[in-house]
Order: sequence, then structure tokens, then C-alpha cells
Amino acid sequence: MRMKQSPACGQGSEERRTVETPLGPMEYRLTVKQVKNLNLRLRSDGTVAVSLPRRAPRSAADAFVRDRADWIVRHRQALQRDQGAVLPAPPDPAAALPVLAASLERMYPLVEPLGVPRPVLRARFMTSRWGSCHVAKGVVVLNTALAAAEEDLLDYVTLHELVHFLHPNHGAGFYAAMDALLPDWQVKRRRLKGRRLERP
Repeated sequence: MRMKQSPACGQGSEERRTVETPLGPMEYRLTVKQVKNLNLRLRSDGTVAVSLPRRAPRSAADAFVRDRADWIVRHRQALQRDQGAVLPAPPDPAAALPVLAASLERMYPLVEPLGVPRPVLRARFMTSRWGSCHVAKGVVVLNTALAAAEEDLLDYVTLHELVHFLHPNHGAGFYAAMDALLPDWQVKRRRLKGRRLERP
């Protein structure tokens, strides 16, 4: 799992809308597309983006944003806190390993029923990746810096690598599995993307 987020795929035209919420007016970007359900995403810059099925009225998107206003505000605040935050890296992999192993214990039960064998865990400081997996060898490598991160961010990376045992690439199957196992994984990815590493 590389630290740099891939550029977003090409998007259709967006409509800028504002809706009154219990927390005040909230602006969002609406895209009408061929989707089955309403989808809401919080981009790394804090912009709210909503995808609306073609046959649904725009009022449904307004209501969708209004109902999730509290969630949007809380996660925007988390993004702002994480932007530019320095994540110290434990200099000794042996010191980080117990913390990383605890995350594996939490996340592995999610994929075990899907047939994923329990991997061997290794810890290493890396400057360009939060984690990696070697499916053929049954090995997951996690960045020692994650031992100093919030537990939910560490768990996201751990699950990301475990899901690669089901889907080696970042295709539709991989993202569908992440959506099913950790519905808010994209928020965690954006939070982690704002972190900078401090070399040991």
C-alpha cells in the first residue's frame, strides 16, 4: 500500500448545491450518474461529493447531505487535524511489532471466513509505503510508523493488506471487499494521506 494516493479518475460534470442542515448551510458537489444508490464521499480537501442515480430527484441528495451533516463535520475536523501532522516512527521494529500484531488479531477475523490464511507479520520502517503483502509467501509487512498512529488508521492499513490476499490488485473486487468489511475506509485513507513521516 503506497502512501501517495492515486489521482482520481475522470469525473462527470458537477453541480454545486447548498442545503440547510441542523449545523448550518452546507455546500456539496452533485454528480448525476448511472449508479444504483446515493453515494457520499468526503474528498481530501474537505469537499463533499454526492453521486445521484439518474432517476432520483435532486431533493433526495439534499436530504442525504442534511441527514449526514454531523458525520461530515466530524470527519472534516479529523482531516484538518491530520493535515501535515508528523507521525513518529519507532526506531526499533521489535518495539512496534506487538502493536502491529494486535491490529492483525483485530482484523484477521474479518477475512478468515473468506478463506484468507493467517499471514506472517513483519515490521519495517518504509518511506514510501504504509504496508505491503506477499501473497505467495503469506507475508504482510507493516510500517513501524503505524505503531504511533491511531488504532483505526493502523487497522485500515492492516485490513487493506489482508484483502490483497483475496484481490491482488486494486480492481473493482478489491474495493467492493473493502466497502463490505470497512465501510468508512476511504475516510481513513484520506486521514492517513495527510500524515508525514519522521525518520527514526
